[in-house]
Amino acid sequence: MHVRLLNFIGGQWSEPVNGQYHNDYNPATGEVLVEVPRSSREDANRAVAAAKEAFQSWRLVPAPKRGEILFRVGQLLMERKSELAKKMTQEMGKVLLEAEGDVQEGIDMAFYMAGEGRRSFGYTTPSELPNKFAMAVRDPIGVAAIITPWNFPMAIPTWKIFPALVAGNTVVFKPASETPQLAYELVKILEEAGVPAGVVNLVFGSGSEVGETLISHPDVALISFTGSNETGRHVAQVAGSQLKRVSLELGGKNAIIVLDDADLDLAIDGIIWSAFGTTGQRCTACSRLIVQEGIYDVLRERLKDRIAKLSLGSGLDSKTDVGPLINRQAVEKVHKYVQIGQDEGAHLEIGGDVPHDSGLSAGNFYLPTLFTDVTIEMRIAQEEIFGPVLSMIKVKTLEEAIQVNNKVTYGLSSSIFTRNVNAAFQAIRDLATGIVYINAGTIGAEIHLPFGGTRGTGNGHREAGTAALDFFSEWKAVYVDYSGKLQRAQIDD
Repeated sequence: MHVRLLNFIGGQWSEPVNGQYHNDYNPATGEVLVEVPRSSREDANRAVAAAKEAFQSWRLVPAPKRGEILFRVGQLLMERKSELAKKMTQEMGKVLLEAEGDVQEGIDMAFYMAGEGRRSFGYTTPSELPNKFAMAVRDPIGVAAIITPWNFPMAIPTWKIFPALVAGNTVVFKPASETPQLAYELVKILEEAGVPAGVVNLVFGSGSEVGETLISHPDVALISFTGSNETGRHVAQVAGSQLKRVSLELGGKNAIIVLDDADLDLAIDGIIWSAFGTTGQRCTACSRLIVQEGIYDVLRERLKDRIAKLSLGSGLDSKTDVGPLINRQAVEKVHKYVQIGQDEGAHLEIGGDVPHDSGLSAGNFYLPTLFTDVTIEMRIAQEEIFGPVLSMIKVKTLEEAIQVNNKVTYGLSSSIFTRNVNAAFQAIRDLATGIVYINAGTIGAEIHLPFGGTRGTGNGHREAGTAALDFFSEWKAVYVDYSGKLQRAQIDD
């Protein structure tokens, strides 16, 4: 019998009320890793009740003290980085080096938000009336539902949970069903670091049971969700009817622009890393390559050569460049889009199939794929594939490249490779994405800057940096009149 994970509700590790479990699989080998609770609405309701009760005392803990707990969390994450990264690779598939980077983001966020316990600044401003003081301060909001995906099972939960906690909110955390172990380990560390009972609650389960309960529960004040656009719209509709605060981090169709004057060696490194790192399973992954016509043919041939040399396999193998997709459904989805691209008239340069190596047959592998002769109207140039598929689009000018970049539903990340400083600054101004990189790929966000996108990528909120506190706190305006008489703003002189 495999190890069974437990829910964490009100400071107690407990089995799901219904006693039901499902298996968690290694996507590289198909082996069962652990058994995971298939929790019900009753478990979710218990977690919300615990978080609601804990909020009354947690909100009164001084913010610097809340920050000190997060500092201890950061220390524990740092001590256990290697073992956490190994579990992540076994559970999610990304190569070990990337898994270590994922954990490092959690470490960085812990230390950053720990500091915000002493830096969650409000502000003072002069009153228009004499003998009167005016200021604005941050207030916590209440119970936060944290709903996260599987592709960054440490980074994304910490991006959400840590600012929620330092701002004084309590949390009910529902991780993706595909990556329960990292959620379990993170919450164990939070408990060990001294987070009081009920402040953080962990409930495993499906979106239809646990997720639906959380987004519709009247005692959940705010929801932070990362996932698909389809589910994000549903979350917004349900939560909007109750006037809940909602942060949505959704899909991307990110592009790298390569101009004729680019450093091609650098550009190719950036393209390979952005398109095929994490097997293309990033919201910031590069899936469109917009290339100026003067270097299109050269870049195509050099890319084909690099892609052909990428090694597939278990992420625990140091020789592996590209790990597995998360599950068999993801393989089928990617292959469906490859067929769509061919039917639309794009030219398949390399890849486009599952590998035929018998050593990979038990896992969810797909060959890194490159399409050329792609036009902007094609579905492979418009829709998020979430796999190792890259489409090359030829353009004549920088202006056309920017237009192509912006002509998609999404607006998360974009990149341009050029030696021309004027072109770089024009791109910074005109690329309609929340993140812009110059001479780097479309991935590599740092936690002290705001993360998020425009248009179909979300609903305008940002994660990471101090911008995260704007979502997880309310502004309270405070007026102190020490004149000893009634003074009427905008009326009295």
